[in-house]
Amino acid sequence: MKTILRAATMLAATVLLAGCAAMSAQNPDTPLKPVNAVPEGNAALMLKGHDVVAYFTQKRHAPGSPEHQSVYEGVTFRFASAEHKRLFDANPKQYLPQYGGYCANGIVYSIPWGGDADSWVMHDGKLYIFGGTGSRDAFLLDVPGNIRLADRYWAEEVAGANSWVQRYKRLVFRVPHYKSGDELAKAVADARAKKG
Repeated sequence: MKTILRAATMLAATVLLAGCAAMSAQNPDTPLKPVNAVPEGNAALMLKGHDVVAYFTQKRHAPGSPEHQSVYEGVTFRFASAEHKRLFDANPKQYLPQYGGYCANGIVYSIPWGGDADSWVMHDGKLYIFGGTGSRDAFLLDVPGNIRLADRYWAEEVAGANSWVQRYKRLVFRVPHYKSGDELAKAVADARAKKG
């Protein structure tokens, strides 16, 4: 009963916030829904304006500039240079971060949440963003297994869903393999101690 009451409360709060700019930015009415975007005017700005191409070409995160931006599927992408904009415009799908730019470790648990431009990994030519170094380190404990889980949950639950509703649903009704932040931190510490 307690779980049902929590779920109903969270759902009601989500509905009340339906007009919120952040919710709109993360849930554009396009095939990219949901995305790790922030509102800027009437636009949804991906990764707070960081250049998605820089991860591939410079192997680092870099802030983009309003001088060099493109709109793809209703989402604004910024770039550090005209060359990065040209590369993106020629093949946008090549440069899109996995899971809408949300924390890849969160998607392992079907929770579209977080995603910091400076916490990332390239794996098999794909960009994975994380909510911080702790999330990244936990994901790296089992990259193939975590990608399988994240791909599955993205395809079956998250892609096309409202990020806020999905987030609260899975914070209440957790996946069977759910681990708290403390449990993940312990797993990372234990793995480091074994290597030690």
